[in-house]
Amino acid sequence: MSRPEHIAPPELFYGDTEAKKYTSNTRIASIQAEMTLRAVELLNLPDDGPYYLLDIGCGSGLSGEILDEDGHLWAGMDIAPAMLDIAVEKDVEGDLFLQDIGQGMGFRPGTFDGAISVSVIQWLCNADKSENKPRYRLQRFFSTLFMSLQRGARAVFQFYPESDMQVEMIMGIAMKCGFTGGLVVDYPNSKKARKFYLCLFAGQAAPGEKQELPQALDGDVKADGVTYTETRIHNKAHGKTSRKSVKDTSWVLKKKELARKRGKEGVPLDSRYTGRKRKPRF
Repeated sequence: MSRPEHIAPPELFYGDTEAKKYTSNTRIASIQAEMTLRAVELLNLPDDGPYYLLDIGCGSGLSGEILDEDGHLWAGMDIAPAMLDIAVEKDVEGDLFLQDIGQGMGFRPGTFDGAISVSVIQWLCNADKSENKPRYRLQRFFSTLFMSLQRGARAVFQFYPESDMQVEMIMGIAMKCGFTGGLVVDYPNSKKARKFYLCLFAGQAAPGEKQELPQALDGDVKADGVTYTETRIHNKAHGKTSRKSVKDTSWVLKKKELARKRGKEGVPLDSRYTGRKRKPRF
């Protein structure tokens, strides 16, 4: 089957019909959940969240739902209006932006604590318009993303590379823009299960610290230092959860404090009722 990026530009390919088909497809939702969970894990965020994350190519909000469950604040950007329309209809929690990432981003320096992206950056490598130069668009994207992240933060991109040359181009430009890191390939010996994750570090969180590239997954053996669980992915894909809710009083207070720091308006005042469990209504 032809690669979608070879058929039409993303804002045209994901029109009303394709956007609805993509969002309602349970198999796609399952795969999206799996890759988002893995991307969030590779961010290696400390446990004292919530954090403010950027979802690059957020589409209709499938990845954002995972971020919500993990208790994070997030902003999403996408180039396809039809995808964002569905996200608005679903009343997702994140702030949404219509944006061509190849033109860069205008966020304040250090805005985000991390960034994820699922099945997006390979689109930047396709010159679907005469004015689109892949190298320029990648450089513009990575340079502005680097500025948008807190020092020491990570950006994790799941993508489908077309060739080794394309991987080298993407990684080379990212490194020139200040990032360090590398490629994590899960299940490298499986043609069906193999997944590529570009794990980038926006500098070091503290002087003298060195971030290590995460271990890849290989078969049924869990690599050292990896907290990833296939059970959680399976449960999420089938609408089940055994995970304890993170949305307690302390989580609500941290989320409100973070929202105030980000300049959000209308954040409710703290009170003794903040985060209180309410009795179910019948």
